[in-house]
Amino acid sequence: MSISNKHLSQNSFHGESILKSMPEFAYVFNKQDELVLWNKNFELILGYSADELYKKSVYDFIAENERDANTEAIYRLFTDKEEQTLNQNILTKSGEIIPVIDTANYALIDGEEYLIGMAIDISKLRKTELKLQQAIGELQKLKEQLEIENIYLRKEIENSYGFEKIIGKSEQLLHSLYRIEQVAPTNSTVLLEGETGTGKELFALAIHNRSNRKNKPFIKVNCAALPATLIESELFGHERGSFTGANQKRIGRFELADGGTLFLDEISEIPVELQSKLLRILQEGEFERIGSPETIKVDVRIIAATNLDLEELIRKKLFRKDLYYRLNVYPVTIAPLRDRLSDIPLLAEHFLKRCNLNFGKNISQITKKTIKQLQSYSWPGNIRELENIIERAVIISTGKSLTVEPLLNPDFEEKNILLPLDEHQRRYIIKVLEKTYWKVDGANGAARILDIHPETLRSRMRKLKIKRPGQF
Repeated sequence: MSISNKHLSQNSFHGESILKSMPEFAYVFNKQDELVLWNKNFELILGYSADELYKKSVYDFIAENERDANTEAIYRLFTDKEEQTLNQNILTKSGEIIPVIDTANYALIDGEEYLIGMAIDISKLRKTELKLQQAIGELQKLKEQLEIENIYLRKEIENSYGFEKIIGKSEQLLHSLYRIEQVAPTNSTVLLEGETGTGKELFALAIHNRSNRKNKPFIKVNCAALPATLIESELFGHERGSFTGANQKRIGRFELADGGTLFLDEISEIPVELQSKLLRILQEGEFERIGSPETIKVDVRIIAATNLDLEELIRKKLFRKDLYYRLNVYPVTIAPLRDRLSDIPLLAEHFLKRCNLNFGKNISQITKKTIKQLQSYSWPGNIRELENIIERAVIISTGKSLTVEPLLNPDFEEKNILLPLDEHQRRYIIKVLEKTYWKVDGANGAARILDIHPETLRSRMRKLKIKRPGQF
């Protein structure tokens, strides 16, 4: 305790012992705004010696932009003799700013008026408030992110399919639907096997919609569309700062799907080193986010899909055998379109109606000849390819009937196919004609490229039933 004012002695100020024992920093100013008494904490916190503090002005400790508020509070204290409280910043000797809650009271001692005050350092409180505000901000961002993801996921589901039902009546399709009806009400893991473009995602959604989880999320992850380095974060989430670029906390797809269904498309693309973590979720229903030691439990039904032979990948050490057995609880094989020829007319009609609506056209029929043409094709791209072919046909068709261009299997699909000589000639002639925009003779005509007479080419075209698109 430091005291040197001749008007304020230890005998005259009976509260000095109380002042000295305060854990906060306490002070006494006279009416001339001079510091005359203080406790040890005042020296320690502000960094002054006792000699430096005596009779220092109150304004030596106040930031310049807050002096007007202090002047007004001091005036009210001495005028109204009522307690004054301010939230303000005070200055240390080094110029550091300390936020405080400052409370001052009026005192009359031996005929002299004094301001007796106490200040509480709220630096830690301010830091805590700042962290809390940052945390609230991050939670708000996370909430907005989840809302955006949910909206995105709903739109993705709505836009991925132009129809709500699986179209077809072939024996192969009906068998697959029967298998779905059997497994849907259970919580069993399902493995959908089938070529690209057969509609595996639509079958997965059909299982979800027929389960007791139908009112919970249906979350899709296309494992083939994600870089190997991002799959773990996408599936399990990460904490802020857990790796370069992790600027905020991210909820993984397993947490988003809690209580619902997670569809893992192209499951074969998950890296081997990550497959053990996936196996743990299937076995125990728990995992940890990247960068967090906390174990998270979830209730998620897994539907996986693949267009590859997983047993072959196991032999090549590219897929874990134990994970395969966990996924292969209830396999459903989806037949390719070439094995569902009776479904092609129904699917073609459906896609035609949708394209008519989208393009403002009114193509009213698909001829038997066109249907036969479609059913004669091998459809390496399955239903997705059929949809594209119908869309292209609607664009080029000018009459009431749908006109489909000659269908040729891509080179990568034909390497191992042995064809009759006439079919091989037919396909090659069509390919040359397409390159020459169906010009038969002349300098840049197909006959010149094929090194045959134009009339010979026309004769072969008639024999092989090759016609220019739109020509009947």
